[in-house]
Amino acid sequence: MTIPWLTGRKQEAASANTFRAICEEYFRRDGAELRSRVSRERSLERHVYPKLGDKPIEEIKRTDIIRVLDDVADSGALVMADRVLAAIRKVMNWHASRSDDYRSPIVRGMARTSTKERARQRVLTDDEIRAFWAATEPATAPYARVVRFVLLTGARRSEVSGMTWDEVADGIWTLPASRNKTKQDLARPLNRRALALLIPRPAGRFIFSTDGGHSHLGNFTHFRTELHKVSGTSGWHLHDLRRTARTLMSRAGVSTDVAERCLGHVIGGVRGVYDVWEYIDEKAKAYSALAGLVDRIVNPPPANVESLDEHRPRRSRKTL
Repeated sequence: MTIPWLTGRKQEAASANTFRAICEEYFRRDGAELRSRVSRERSLERHVYPKLGDKPIEEIKRTDIIRVLDDVADSGALVMADRVLAAIRKVMNWHASRSDDYRSPIVRGMARTSTKERARQRVLTDDEIRAFWAATEPATAPYARVVRFVLLTGARRSEVSGMTWDEVADGIWTLPASRNKTKQDLARPLNRRALALLIPRPAGRFIFSTDGGHSHLGNFTHFRTELHKVSGTSGWHLHDLRRTARTLMSRAGVSTDVAERCLGHVIGGVRGVYDVWEYIDEKAKAYSALAGLVDRIVNPPPANVESLDEHRPRRSRKTL
């Protein structure tokens, strides 16, 4: 932005104080390690910078932000509008923490959706699991291996797609704190089904890749759409496989504490603070139980063979 009546240092100061400049400084200083950095930068570049990027951050009013959000929401992208709001809020709060005078114009009530409304409860049925499993047979393509791996581990899609060979040793996948939402290392002992999906090994560092391991997978929306068509299923996202895996663990008799640790959830309260045991053996049994149940779902016994699951006593198990 060029202001005619400002020259020299005053012009430089004005340029350094634009919203875009503040955003760039935030990402350079404190936002460099964010897992969501790329998506946030894209949201700002696409929706915010064209309207507010060259404007001094102190001059941006609540109504300016509302107009940006309205434009996004009017296209039917209500969730995206909230993501844009979150990106703006983060930068403005960061700037406020470093300024004596600045106060963010963002207040509560500006979001376009509620957390409760966005919460999904989708769990795939046995028929849907069989359908998508058959559609990914043989599981040799990277995307096919990823969706199966997510179901067999309960890991997040981003955790799996960014998985590298140096994270796997002796059958244990250790998600580093830098890639984990909880900022802690998470060890997952892989079951035999999951381990089989790591083959063939590409030349590069990424396990699931379309270019020999030199970059990780992307464009999952397109793949999911194609998978829906081929499998004859609909209405589910890859993250729903994580919820399905957690549900199947309970169905297989895995204790709540162990199942939550398999997913990488933090155990709250005093127990979460003092219990630092990694539960490797317990998680290994849990993942084996999950793989066994998936096997029975995708390869059901003949109709004349009674399923052990149908006659298993329905009682809670404290341990595996």
